[in-house]
Amino acid sequence: MQLSDCSEEEQAGLARLEARIGRTHLRQRLGLEGEHEAHVVRPGTHFFHLENWYSVHGLIRGVLTLAGLHGRGRRNVLDIRRREHDVPLPGLPAPFDGFTLLHLSDLHLDLSDAFVDHLIARVRGLAHDACVLTGDFRFRTFGPYAPALAALARLRPHLGERVWAVLGNHDTIRMVPGIEALGIRVLMNESVRLERGGASIVLAGIDDAHYFRTHNLHAAAADLHAGDCAILLSHTPEPYRQAAHAGFALMLSGHTHGGQICLPGGVPILTDSDAPRALARGPWQHHGMRGYTSVGCGASVVDVRLNCPPEVTLHRLRRA
Repeated sequence: MQLSDCSEEEQAGLARLEARIGRTHLRQRLGLEGEHEAHVVRPGTHFFHLENWYSVHGLIRGVLTLAGLHGRGRRNVLDIRRREHDVPLPGLPAPFDGFTLLHLSDLHLDLSDAFVDHLIARVRGLAHDACVLTGDFRFRTFGPYAPALAALARLRPHLGERVWAVLGNHDTIRMVPGIEALGIRVLMNESVRLERGGASIVLAGIDDAHYFRTHNLHAAAADLHAGDCAILLSHTPEPYRQAAHAGFALMLSGHTHGGQICLPGGVPILTDSDAPRALARGPWQHHGMRGYTSVGCGASVVDVRLNCPPEVTLHRLRRA
């Protein structure tokens, strides 16, 4: 896909984005998206991409129906849990002690109107200081994205004033102008500085590191200073090693869905990630960096969850 393949409205929005992130990043992402739409197997990344093989989705639904699990699995998708997570961070400035981030990941908002209704009901009224979204706004990995943006517009009033996001492997870069028009800043290998009580922390975000691999930690960390307490948003936990050595104190991610369809006890069958299975869900630590992998709000491939309920997470930052 090239810029010339986009509508005039898309071209105008992407031209503004190009001025910010650079011509190379934009053209690379658009080109890879064009290749991505036609491939289930892609050399050089994960060998197999179940998310892209849509002919098998019906087979999975059929197997679950025969096993008597499809109906229960669909109901589980609407059973969105609230998780609370205290995060002790060395170097966190005193004014940020207790600062709370509402973390939503893998929203797949065009799944159904009923799902969006339940997600709104779950986040409505939750007290938080800022909101972060770690990608996958769309259910499919390609095709129309307007329904996902329309659903995000319904959700947006319930996320608070300050919202930041990164893209996932289900998202197209053509969504960025529409997302930002809703008052959500998409961090494309960029960072912002959050101020509170005369102190600051850094919030950085990278582009998709799973399929498109257009992430750039050097650019995302370019404005970090010695002594900064920095938080990284990444759709996937896969670049955890590089992030840990780039000066980040905390990494928030998703992508794995915690397995989505799990064995009893929450043991994932598949996580579609190169990261260790210990990083597939919940809190973890690598060297001095803490991390948290959300199991996600929505569902992908099939609209079913088993032994792995969806979640929204409140991360409360604490001085270590």
